[in-house]
Amino acid sequence: MLFSSFLFLFWFLPLTLLLYFLLPACLSRVCGGRMGRGAQLFLRNVILLVASLLFYGWGEPLYVLLMLGTVAADFFFGLWLARSRRPQAVLWLAVLFNLGLLFYFKYAAFFGGLLGISLSAPRMPLGISFYTFQALSYVVDVYYGRVRAARDPIAFGAYVALFPQLIAGPIVRYSDVATELESRRHSVRDAASGARRFIAGLTKKMLIANPAGALFAVLAAKPAGELFATGAWLALVAFAIQIYFDFSGYSDMAVGLGRIFGFSFPENFNYPYTAVSFTDFWRRWHITLSGFFKEYVYIPLGGNRRGVFRTVINLFVVWFLTGLWHGAAWNFILWGLYYLVLLLAEKFLLARFLPHVPRPLRHTLTLLGILFGWLLFVFDGSSNYLTLSALGSFFGTLFGRNGLLGGNELYELVRHLPLLAIAALGATPVPRTAYRALVQKRAVLAVLLPVLALFLSLAYLADATYNPFLYFRF
Repeated sequence: MLFSSFLFLFWFLPLTLLLYFLLPACLSRVCGGRMGRGAQLFLRNVILLVASLLFYGWGEPLYVLLMLGTVAADFFFGLWLARSRRPQAVLWLAVLFNLGLLFYFKYAAFFGGLLGISLSAPRMPLGISFYTFQALSYVVDVYYGRVRAARDPIAFGAYVALFPQLIAGPIVRYSDVATELESRRHSVRDAASGARRFIAGLTKKMLIANPAGALFAVLAAKPAGELFATGAWLALVAFAIQIYFDFSGYSDMAVGLGRIFGFSFPENFNYPYTAVSFTDFWRRWHITLSGFFKEYVYIPLGGNRRGVFRTVINLFVVWFLTGLWHGAAWNFILWGLYYLVLLLAEKFLLARFLPHVPRPLRHTLTLLGILFGWLLFVFDGSSNYLTLSALGSFFGTLFGRNGLLGGNELYELVRHLPLLAIAALGATPVPRTAYRALVQKRAVLAVLLPVLALFLSLAYLADATYNPFLYFRF
């Protein structure tokens, strides 16, 4: 089920909200007001868990059992760790269980092919990379004593399966929401703030990401000889716009929904296209994934505390895994290693010189590097024109192999100039700053502007034929 669907917006979400907020209050009245906050919170967690399983099961009916199995196993591992005299052995069992499931569904066919073994790949469960990492981070944190083992299986199940961030993040650690699972408050102010954040994400998705994605699909589908440099650059920029506004829009919707239900999810994006270095970019892009690999891979391997050679090896492991996490395909591995090379160059070769380079030039060079990175990322074999064999041809087209301009590319460029301008502005903090300034002058705009944005998004959705979420497949 997509957030950007009428089914979710007009049926699933309203019914879930009604049950979540009204049912505990009504039962409390029936009980003569004797239903305490703890009992009401327990009931709300039950509603969230059931709603989350229905949300997931709508698209993955059989894999709901896998989800429940993951919840039960990691809840048990947490309790076992808290009581075991050999916690390290329990931890390894938990790691093998979680990564084993992920490997089977996502990577077995890929690595089997490398070994010459033909394996039929099962259909990958939606969001398995996200909820596996969440469950695994919980077990590791219990082992290190960062959190207490969960005692309430309903609350723990709600944490793993929580539908606002289940499919595409942000990756929420148990420590982020442990207190709120046991005791959280709701307010009209928080609900209104969450609704505005949700609408902002929906607007990013419907009015910017989807049109950009449709433009990319049209241009990238052209035969190699019919695409010229202008069209190739326009396609690459369109994909960069699509993936940012698609993924950050989903994260905004997840954070907003979480706030409505009383949770404070971590931020996942901080205007990454304003970065002035690749290090800066990865501090701003998919922040929770970077944080996961830093906390659970890089630091345990020794980080940068054991000399240059070991630091390079540790970074190699992190970026190899970062690429592989995105998919069992060579282009994702190359994408991860591409950033490894860029980050190593910044860290060990250019550190002295970069501060002296004018900021606009650093920003421009960083954006070019990011665009070439997306070129590796998008040619993943997911369609007949996005294959690795087509990558070299597309790269040559970018630099004029077929000429600079042809066909209807100038028309497409001019027609999409408003979209490109809006996206360029929307990738900066300017809209947020302007919105806050306007609301301070006219408080009524805090309602009118989100309502207008919601109306435009729904109008686009009503006529939409292109409405994917890119990160669902990861």
